[in-house]
Amino acid sequence: MRKIDAYCGGPFQTNGFLVTTESKRYLFDAPEGVAEWAAREGEELHGLLLTHQHHDHVIGAAAVVEQFDCPVWAHSEPSDDLTLASRLEEMLGFPCPLDSYAIDHLLAGETTLDLPELSLSLLAVPGHSPDSLCFRIEGHPVLIGGDVLFAGGIGRTDFPHGDHDLLLSGIREKLWPLDENTQVLPGHGPPTTIGEEKRSNPFVGV
Repeated sequence: MRKIDAYCGGPFQTNGFLVTTESKRYLFDAPEGVAEWAAREGEELHGLLLTHQHHDHVIGAAAVVEQFDCPVWAHSEPSDDLTLASRLEEMLGFPCPLDSYAIDHLLAGETTLDLPELSLSLLAVPGHSPDSLCFRIEGHPVLIGGDVLFAGGIGRTDFPHGDHDLLLSGIREKLWPLDENTQVLPGHGPPTTIGEEKRSNPFVGV
């Protein structure tokens, strides 16, 4: 792995991460505007991986596929139940359109994913969304965590299918055993580390 570039876009300031290896580029999550940003960063994209499918993380998925003709990996098939597009419209009071996209490779039940030049461990941590996956980059102390764990916070659990206790137990069982120097790249906000959150996150604790 050569580098990771971060993009933040959309009304909820959603993060996307572009992982560049020696000759490949992989995008994690698709917030609004990320396709145009990724195109400015380079001509090719070799895959889009989704930490979960809430609207703000997939609103750019169709544009990414159209721009780069790349495959998509996700835990589950897309559905309104996962994107929460209708729920978001109810909350905000105006339409929240979402262009359709397809998942080429389903990851439910998988624990590893070996891509050209990039090997990942898959940690399923539901509670914020039933399809939430955290991607740990093998050989590097980096976790692309979606909306599971934030700097000083955790993902919301008041959405449909949210489960606060399930999220907390998943963090403790799946994330806390990781090396404390592991950098966490969350779906919103700044990076943090496993050690910092174990010491100071007021929602989880050790």
